[in-house]
Amino acid sequence: MTEPAATPPPGCPAHAGATPLYGPRFQTDPGQLYRELRAAHGPVAPVELAGGVPAWLVIGYRELQLVTGQPQLFGRDSSRWNAWETIPENWPLKPMMAPVPSILYAEGEEHVRRSRAVTDALAAVDPYELRKHAEEVADRLIDEFAGRGEADLVAEYAHRMPLLVLCRLFGLNEEQAPVLIDGLLTMLDGGPDAPAGAQRLLGVMLQLVEEKAEHPGNDIATAMLQHDAGLSHDEIMRDLRVILIAGHQPSSYWISNALRLMLTDERFAASLSGGRRSISQALNEALWEDTPTQIFAGRWATRDTQLAGQRIAAGDMVLLGFAGANADPSVRQPDGSPADGNRAHMSYSYGEHGCPFPAQEAAEVIATTAIEVLLDRLPDLRLAVAEHALVWRPSAWVRGLVALPVSFTAGYHA
Repeated sequence: MTEPAATPPPGCPAHAGATPLYGPRFQTDPGQLYRELRAAHGPVAPVELAGGVPAWLVIGYRELQLVTGQPQLFGRDSSRWNAWETIPENWPLKPMMAPVPSILYAEGEEHVRRSRAVTDALAAVDPYELRKHAEEVADRLIDEFAGRGEADLVAEYAHRMPLLVLCRLFGLNEEQAPVLIDGLLTMLDGGPDAPAGAQRLLGVMLQLVEEKAEHPGNDIATAMLQHDAGLSHDEIMRDLRVILIAGHQPSSYWISNALRLMLTDERFAASLSGGRRSISQALNEALWEDTPTQIFAGRWATRDTQLAGQRIAAGDMVLLGFAGANADPSVRQPDGSPADGNRAHMSYSYGEHGCPFPAQEAAEVIATTAIEVLLDRLPDLRLAVAEHALVWRPSAWVRGLVALPVSFTAGYHA
């Protein structure tokens, strides 16, 4: 019997030494892992997802622009993945990349049609009304814990605030928020219940579309139903789920990650409290330092090609390493920090599948309002545990805390 080669052919995504994007080391300090990958492989590195599934991770800023800006070479339709035959039906990460007919995986004219409906619906949201409602939600949530002198700003605030605002924008009842949060977190954590979490979200979206078809309102779901793109109920249901995930998770962890920086980074906190940095500037730096969506799946090579010296085979999965690209030394100052006011981070992705500008604006309104109201109401917030005791979610995709325990002087009701 012929012994297998000790080193597989160059360019093979499953070759020996592929770095796992899971486990305590990745969960605790992915930044160090990206630095090691960059030193060992350059801007494109061989990695593996849970279950030993191979992929390429793009952590170079220029390379990420190239991948997201050339859909003819790196397509969005995951049905071309060359590993599907080896993927178990119950693979926990499957809900994040299964080839379903949604705006997320559409290409060409189909993507243009669906993207136009989504962008127009989001653009119709009044930013002044959005901010007013966001302030009301933030105040209401803070009222629930202001008298206690302690809170978990993830579960009690950062997770709930954006979702309750989105419920209003979608035309959903706030009572459905707990079901949505549970479904979102279950799916994104990539555990054994991830498929069930994904189905719960679809169920809520289908019910919403059916209700708005009978009783239209001033909301995103109705706007999509009435759009001249002529989307079916099934198309709208799936695209609403995409909007919900893309709108809630990044906003939620953007808020909690920025608050963590404010509570643990003396330089960051001093600059903010000293009035030298606005909340908007602080949030921008949080996207550079701890972007909530650290990796996104992804793109799939349409043909054999090369990228940063790596041989990418047709159908290979290419993961978008937003956090790694944001840390690329080529776009950082000599001391490693982002330039003040630089908003050219990759946190909103790039190219035709990048986050639509109206969605970016809405996310910033929600996140800015959440932090402004919180700091105004509870100005003496302080971390209630040691920084090293904070635990990050076990997800390959998002960078966010499981909890952010804080204490403060009880009774603020300004």
